Amino acid sequence: MASKKTTAALTLQQKVKVLQKLFASGCTTEKDLKALSLQSILKIPDITVPDMTVITELQEQVAKNKLFSYLGGGADEQHTEQTEG
Repeated sequence: MASKKTTAALTLQQKVKVLQKLFASGCTTEKDLKALSLQSILKIPDITVPDMTVITELQEQVAKNKLFSYLGGGADEQHTEQTEG
């Protein structure tokens, strides 16, 4: 029996594929990612509508400084600081 991939694994797989397309098109820094316009996204070879959704989400998470949490599929790892006493 073939094992089924979890939704989280498929989502991470999709994110990685989009990152590979971005790197191949010359977008290699957060600054490059933030600067992508719709016109420049459409010029990326083999780009799909779901890929564009991932790129938009990547841009939003970079702006929020939460990219690592987003890529990992988890919630924000930063919690409000509690004082120890």
